[in-house]
Amino acid sequence: MVKVRNLKIPGVRPPEEVCDDDECPWHGNLSVRGLILEGIVVNAKMHRTVTVRHDYLHYVPKYKRYERRSKKLHARLPPCITVKEGDIVIIGECRPLAKTISFVVLGKKR
Repeated sequence: MVKVRNLKIPGVRPPEEVCDDDECPWHGNLSVRGLILEGIVVNAKMHRTVTVRHDYLHYVPKYKRYERRSKKLHARLPPCITVKEGDIVIIGECRPLAKTISFVVLGKKR
């Protein structure tokens, strides 16, 4: 039996696969704190890294309306989670893992 950590994030279940990666939030030592975001995988060609597009609404007081905005974030992809372009994923903020990577993929949205 392999030990899986409890991240205490509602709606996110641990993956069925097992990995031995130290930078995995489920099977390693990586702690998740701060923002929990949802987005669409735009690029999955990098090694253990995906690009996620996060869409959100921004209020413009002058026109009293909302506008749609998006930002692209790089997130680490643990080997125990398999995603492809177009999948909706949940990512969580962690310590900086590289120059542009401060998020980790927690799982696919069901």
